Amino acid sequence: MSDEGETRLTLAERLRYGAEAAGFFFLIGIFKVLGLDAASALGGFIGREILYRTPISNRARDNLRAAYPEKTSAETEAILREMWDNLGRTVAEYPHLYKISMNGPAPRIEVMHLERSDAAMETGKGVLFVSGHFANWEVMAGAAAQRGYDGGAVYRPVNNPFVDRWIVRQRMKAGTKEMITKGPQGTRRIFTLLRRGKAIFLLVDQKTNEGVAAPFFGQMAMTTPAPAGLALRLGAVLMPVSNERLKGAHFRMHVHSPIRFTPTGNSDEDVVALSTRINEAIEECVRERPSQWLWIHRRWPREKDKPTGRRAAASQAALDGAASRVDRDGSSWT
Repeated sequence: MSDEGETRLTLAERLRYGAEAAGFFFLIGIFKVLGLDAASALGGFIGREILYRTPISNRARDNLRAAYPEKTSAETEAILREMWDNLGRTVAEYPHLYKISMNGPAPRIEVMHLERSDAAMETGKGVLFVSGHFANWEVMAGAAAQRGYDGGAVYRPVNNPFVDRWIVRQRMKAGTKEMITKGPQGTRRIFTLLRRGKAIFLLVDQKTNEGVAAPFFGQMAMTTPAPAGLALRLGAVLMPVSNERLKGAHFRMHVHSPIRFTPTGNSDEDVVALSTRINEAIEECVRERPSQWLWIHRRWPREKDKPTGRRAAASQAALDGAASRVDRDGSSWT
C-alpha cells in the first residue's frame, strides 16, 4: 500500500495494523539477526512443530484429501507437516531474500532449462512466467531479474499496509524490477510491458472471486483468466516455471516448456481452454513435490460459487477435455 493509502486509515485501523506489524517485525528481527541458514532452520521448526498443530491445518488437510483421496492418513499428515516446514522457512527467509541468488561464487539457486526462457525472451513478444506457491516462491521473480529479464511481478498487497510496504522492499532488494498490483491500473501496466517484449511474473494458483472455472486436480476451481487473456490478445509466450527446495535455503528452479495453443475464435471457450492448460501445468508441478506447495488456500469453490450458464458449459467442456488428454497422453509437462 502507498503512503497515500496509509493516510486513509482510521485511527482504529492504524492501531490494529501497528500492533500486528510490531509482532511481525519482532519475529523478523530475530530471523535477520540469526543469518539466512539459521533463520531458515528455525522457521522450519516453528512451522512443522507449532503451526502444523493450529486449526488452519484443517483446511490444508481437507484440500489434500480432496486432491489425493487414495493417500493414507499418515501420508497426508507427512505432506502437511513438510508443507508447514517449508512455509516456516519461507517466512524466515524474507529478510535474507537478497542473499538468495543464482549468481556469484556460491549461488543458492540453480536453474534447469534456462535456455527455454532465454529463447522466449529473444522472441521479443513478451513472456508471461506463470507459477504457483512452490518452495520459496519469492526467489523466482528475483532470479529472472538476476538473469537480466526486464519487467515486473504481479502481486496482491497484504492487508496490513506496514507489512506490505516492507515485503515489497525485500522483493525489490532481491532484484525484482517492478511490483505491479492487481487491478485495472496494473493490467494496463502489464499490457505496456508485454508490448515492449518484457517479462511478467504471475502466481496463478490461488482462487479468484471472479474468474473462470477450470479443472484442477479433477475438480472445478475458480481461476484467474488474466494470463490466458493476455497471451491470446498479445501473443505473449506463456512459460510455466516452478521452484524446488533442495536443502535448507538452496533451490532448484525449473523452466518448463512453453504452453502452445491455437485459438478457435470463440473468446470465452479459448480463455477457459487455455486457463485449463495453465492449471494442468501447475498441477503437474504440485504432483511432483506436493509437500512444497501451499495447501492452505481455499482453492476449490463452495457450492454457491460454482459457475452457471455459458461459462459453466465451457468449464465442463474443459474438464472433459483435460480428462481425455490425461487418458490419451499422460503427464506432458517437463
